[in-house]
Amino acid sequence: MKTRLGILFGGMSSEHEVSLVSAYGVITNVDRDKFDVTPIGITKDGKWYLFTGGVEKIKDGSWCDGEDVKELAVDPAPRGANFLVIEEGAVRERLTLDVVFPVLHGANGEDGTVQGLLEMAGVPFVGPDHTSSGVCMDKAFTKRIVKESGAAAQARAVILTKNDERESARREIEKLGYPVFVKPARAGSSVGVTKVKTPEALDEALERAFREDGKILVEEFIEGREIEVAVMETAGEVVASVPGEIDPGFEFYDYDTKYQNDTASYYIPARLDKAVEDEVRERAVRIFKALDCRTLSRVDFFVKADGSVVFNEINTIPGFTPISMYPKLFMQSGMSYSDVITALAESAMKKER
Repeated sequence: MKTRLGILFGGMSSEHEVSLVSAYGVITNVDRDKFDVTPIGITKDGKWYLFTGGVEKIKDGSWCDGEDVKELAVDPAPRGANFLVIEEGAVRERLTLDVVFPVLHGANGEDGTVQGLLEMAGVPFVGPDHTSSGVCMDKAFTKRIVKESGAAAQARAVILTKNDERESARREIEKLGYPVFVKPARAGSSVGVTKVKTPEALDEALERAFREDGKILVEEFIEGREIEVAVMETAGEVVASVPGEIDPGFEFYDYDTKYQNDTASYYIPARLDKAVEDEVRERAVRIFKALDCRTLSRVDFFVKADGSVVFNEINTIPGFTPISMYPKLFMQSGMSYSDVITALAESAMKKER
């Protein structure tokens, strides 16, 4: 019997469109001999739908415009058939899914909210549980835990909320030296991130970040190459891929550079000495474990000119678009895209939650 795999896509975050492209990548590469796929879309205003149309409509964003959708709700009581198909205000059908892959990026997708709902319903899912998801989504919490664990060096940072006194914060920021990066604490894909080169540009960058989140980080600039490592929990072990390297071809790897412009260059494997490559992989696994992650994450670093390794951030639902590093890195190790999806789904089902 095939495994019933639900693919959650869309969502209410600013990364809605990226999620659609990721979901298209997963759905078109899943092993249909092993999985029956149930696509479940979430609109920007939070409505859940069972989608029965062609996958191209997911990619172009028209999936919820026609007659290929049925209203869906989740019953959090752990009884098996937790997904309710609703027509004319009444439950017409109950669906049972063996495992769910939440291909959701950003707020209300990888921050523990959906994960908590699925845990209540007793449905296995790909990715860390609600606690680890929430912690990893919050860059300030992540920094504290990684620092306590001693897993890796990090950039110095000042953490601010909207209610903090700005002048004292500015004095602390001055100690970091310019340039600095201003970023929301709980947003993904570099949304709302600004590289600030002078004190005069700081206030505008702070306001931009605060539009995305009520808590932000101001980090010192680290001069180094951008390195990413895909981490997977499989067969009871945590394994790290070969590292990949990103040359943004711009000031930094922001949202537009990732998904809209064509300036970035990618190197798989990364151009690293063997000793540095081994260290990056080892630190990626240590960070994954320190944050109590499950199934998958992508761990990002800077490698400085002297070979020292600095942790940047962790992403618990990394992209699965055609340019995304997570599947590419494991494919470099000999897996196919389908193999990656299968391994993640099987890991999620085996992991006791």
